[in-house]
Amino acid sequence: MKPIKSLTLAAVIASVSVVSAFAEEFTKGTVKKVTADKGKVSVAHEELKNLEMPAMTMVFRTATPEILDQLKPGQQIEFVAERVNGKLTITKLK
Repeated sequence: MKPIKSLTLAAVIASVSVVSAFAEEFTKGTVKKVTADKGKVSVAHEELKNLEMPAMTMVFRTATPEILDQLKPGQQIEFVAERVNGKLTITKLK
């Protein structure tokens, strides 16, 4: 194989690996409390690998009011959490 083709192939493989590393990963959790007037929800969750956080119960904001409206105490959820403007935020629900 010619050197240019080898380098191109290596670059493509590396790009796919990087994209896979940043793929959204859903985490399981249980809604403990919803504080709608403050736009917050308390969730007991499994490890948040993308945020390097162990399993615990913590308070999140939600990216949209529609996400918050879907949450009820005791509900089992799968979600994506990210730091948005420095705040831990649920950005997606399954």
